[in-house]
Amino acid sequence: MKLLVLGATGPTGRHVVDLALRSGDSVTALVRNPAALGDLAAQVTLVTGDATSQRDVATAMFGQDAVVSALGRGNSVTADDLFTRSSAALIGAAKEAGVSRLVWLSSFGVGHTFDWSSTKQKLIYRTLLRSIYADKKIADERIRSSGLDWTVVYPTRLTHGPAKGSYRADDRLPMKGNPTISRADVAAFMHQAAHGREWVHRSAVITN
Repeated sequence: MKLLVLGATGPTGRHVVDLALRSGDSVTALVRNPAALGDLAAQVTLVTGDATSQRDVATAMFGQDAVVSALGRGNSVTADDLFTRSSAALIGAAKEAGVSRLVWLSSFGVGHTFDWSSTKQKLIYRTLLRSIYADKKIADERIRSSGLDWTVVYPTRLTHGPAKGSYRADDRLPMKGNPTISRADVAAFMHQAAHGREWVHRSAVITN
């Protein structure tokens, strides 16, 4: 598969790139700073650009079979409209390039998944993560109404631990406490989803 990865230099995106390469995919990465990919840079097709620019995304997207977006804000709690701007650029670029398959990373607690959150989770989402989650909600709704073959992924709190290879994924998973899942497991799910049809037009909640 020819796979475009957005957010490839981030902690989840790097897992996606590494897994895709090990699986034999041809990987293109749209990055602002190619050096941030380290050793992986020599193994992928690099396109230098901005994920919020439709022109840059379209340039990277031509000829691809699918797109996996693992864009994130890192440790920042400020949205800066990253997700609304990048979702608009991606949808426009996908239609321009004729690519329909998209796996998009969101967060558990965004939009409709907020209703299934635990009391502890809701407190965090309403305060510390309020700005980012509001931005993600708009982006997620835009993705779902785009006409693309989308999958929106809602992981619980992400960790840097190793992949366990076993996790729960469903359209709806009510939560207790503050569950977690490793970025490596999320990357594995996203990569698998991009290769199949099971999760097309579905929102996947994922946790250990």
